[in-house]
Amino acid sequence: MVLCAGAPDTIELADECKALIEDVQKTRDGVVWIQEAVPHEELRVLYSHATVFATPSLYEPFGIINLEAMSCGTPVVGSAVGGIPEIIVDGETGFLVPLKHVSDTDFDPADPKAFQTDFANKLNKVLGNPELAKKMGEVSRKRAVDVFSWKSIAKQTYDFYAECIERYKREGKR
Repeated sequence: MVLCAGAPDTIELADECKALIEDVQKTRDGVVWIQEAVPHEELRVLYSHATVFATPSLYEPFGIINLEAMSCGTPVVGSAVGGIPEIIVDGETGFLVPLKHVSDTDFDPADPKAFQTDFANKLNKVLGNPELAKKMGEVSRKRAVDVFSWKSIAKQTYDFYAECIERYKREGKR
């Protein structure tokens, strides 16, 4: 298991992560923690060799990291928060895990244990089924290219403006 978890928001969070990861490393082999920023060339290697990519975010405005993993053909399990549901198609490119926050201003999980259990179950579903992981990875790559590539975004933008112009013409506006 490779954990790319750097730049925590607070020193307390950094200390908590460090302690938790060290505890896991004491009980099982093969847990690698990468704390520093990873160059994109190396990230592509990590994404491409992963069976599944996990984003257990409490909030994520867009979630570009999910898209990066998907573009490398890797299925993603992510929290159903912020912009992540715009990227991951639940059950097709990976799984979305519902997350109820404490409140609109406190993004901590209302039920952390349930969230952790749900997240682990979705990860295990992908990890335990190589055919599912392969299929979701293929669909992920296709979605990343078809919906989020610069070529696709340029076409969507062009089509939007063309539609606006046609609508204004139909309504007699200039």
